[in-house]
Amino acid sequence: MRRWLMAPRGRAGVVFDYALVVAGSVLVAAGTDLFFVPNKVVSGGVAGIAIIAHYLAGTPVGAVVLVLNLPLLWLGWKYAGGMRFFVRTAVSVVVMSVAIDLLAPILTPPTTDRLLVICYGGLLDGLGMGLVFRGRGSTGGTDVLARLAHRFLGVGIGQALLGMNVVIFMAAGFVFGAEAVMVALALAFVSARVLDLVQEGLSAARSALIISTDPERVKAAVLQRLGRGVTVLAGQGGYTGEARPVLYVVVAAHEAGRLKRLVAEADPEAFVAITPAQEVLGEGFSPHSKKEA
Repeated sequence: MRRWLMAPRGRAGVVFDYALVVAGSVLVAAGTDLFFVPNKVVSGGVAGIAIIAHYLAGTPVGAVVLVLNLPLLWLGWKYAGGMRFFVRTAVSVVVMSVAIDLLAPILTPPTTDRLLVICYGGLLDGLGMGLVFRGRGSTGGTDVLARLAHRFLGVGIGQALLGMNVVIFMAAGFVFGAEAVMVALALAFVSARVLDLVQEGLSAARSALIISTDPERVKAAVLQRLGRGVTVLAGQGGYTGEARPVLYVVVAAHEAGRLKRLVAEADPEAFVAITPAQEVLGEGFSPHSKKEA
């Protein structure tokens, strides 16, 4: 998924970015009208506040989203990407706000089943926001704060959104009750996972640290039989003080089992630590993006 979301360069890349922003914004709007508003489910962020206001005062959801986003647009322009980010976020906010109010009388809610609302609503919401972020924009609201957390603190965008939305969900509990809040939390989790998949791609990877008394044999097995690169790091035993090389290997998730078997064959006493690699760029994996952060 990540590969086909890589925009081409030049003017075509700009058009591609805006296409992602518009498409993602419409998906978020559709999810809001199909699953959130009719089922009294708060989707989080500014849209969640707008849904609460809709049921308390009868205000249009899209119009409230637009008004609340105006000061946050300035924050995004100032600290989260400059004028380019500001323009693309403004496009997303306007398209999403208008689409919410225009599509509301047209779209028919397909279900009231809570489980389906969580699954389909979370899928549309996460996919839409993921496309907007891939287009180097934002849907505004808490998305701006999540982008800042991702950029400066290294926090996953989905996790940052989930944390901030908890506060809004607690407020929604006083309006819609405890059941609606639990549904909203589950929906936000699904949305966050889909968003991170769109951002980071579907190709999971694993990184392995291997400590062996026969590192050359293990290295040869990985290089020749698995076809993956090996980096040799200088290590030292904490107890013995002896110098001992540490092999660092990154493989696709489906290759982790084969890697363990190869190491066991080369050195049954080897120490192996395998951990998930959230994103891997470079030869043999996803290409580096030429786009600015």
